[in-house]
Amino acid sequence: MRLIRPSAEVGDEAGRARRSGTGRAAALLVLVALGTLIPLLGPSAALHGTGEAAAPGAGGIGLMRAVLCAALGVSLGELFVHRLARGLPGVPPERPRSWAPFATAAGFVAALALASVVAAGNLIPHRLGQIDVGGLYGSRDGELALLEVNAFLLAAAVSRRPAAQVWPLAAVVVAEALRAHPETEQSPLAGSGLTLVHLTCAALWAGGLLHVLRLLRLWRGDPAGAALLGRYARVAAVLLAAVTATGVCSSLRRMPSATIPDQLTTTAYGRTLLAKAVLGAAVALLALWARIRLRRAADPLTAYAPARAEVIALGAVIAVSGLLTALPLPIRWSQPAVAGYWSLVTSTLRAVRSSMAL
Repeated sequence: MRLIRPSAEVGDEAGRARRSGTGRAAALLVLVALGTLIPLLGPSAALHGTGEAAAPGAGGIGLMRAVLCAALGVSLGELFVHRLARGLPGVPPERPRSWAPFATAAGFVAALALASVVAAGNLIPHRLGQIDVGGLYGSRDGELALLEVNAFLLAAAVSRRPAAQVWPLAAVVVAEALRAHPETEQSPLAGSGLTLVHLTCAALWAGGLLHVLRLLRLWRGDPAGAALLGRYARVAAVLLAAVTATGVCSSLRRMPSATIPDQLTTTAYGRTLLAKAVLGAAVALLALWARIRLRRAADPLTAYAPARAEVIALGAVIAVSGLLTALPLPIRWSQPAVAGYWSLVTSTLRAVRSSMAL
């Protein structure tokens, strides 16, 4: 005999589901609003007392860079996790609604805004007459900005064909890596290579974890969810190692090891880099906590809570990374200059000691 639940009970469950969905949406909006404050308000806090001056509109530029990186992460993360889930046995057919169309549209808007800044001579345009679109074709930065705009536009156009999105998204990553290291920099190709690996691994790590958690919530305790989370965790360990190694190498290129203790506290770039490192350490601890639960807990899906906190912390890292790209680069001291600096310090100490002896 089949039991039929009263309609009132079914209605209560539907109401609770709607309230929980509304609560999650409200929490997501609050987190996004807080995340936007980091690049918008960060320049003034990071530059305070350093004697440095930021470029006009640094907050807006940092926000657009953060949106661009987040769009890459969401889009590449979905493709990455779909590839991971393809070979798992017993995977449910249900899939959450793709966020790739929204992400690529946001990335297109951010890339278009950044291209308008380049077209206005790296200044914030206040009217259309200040934007020289033709001038974009005459500079390296302009061509890279146009490449990002067109790549996101193409990715949005083929968002219903995931396999076709790989190439335009890869073009954005390459353009960002080249943009971050101009030709006037010492060994720019090496820096671009480091940024290429760093940005790709970070996007797969953050965006992949976000999509894994969306699948786990949809599948509601299905064993395939724990298997997918375990498979992602093994790959994420490699991604974390690559992000850490390339981040350290890139930092040493910007700030030689002998100058790091000083520049981490006296320059805006160093302070922001230090904040990013602290957030990165928190993300690594949350990732370790999630992996321990995944391996040792009776229910592997108890790793969901620390993994969700890890996603939130990764969002903060992306916001700080956007801020970092908008701040003035630290002084690149050469080794002779560093030696001269320490020679000046030691000679000053000797002079002070001699005066005290007298």
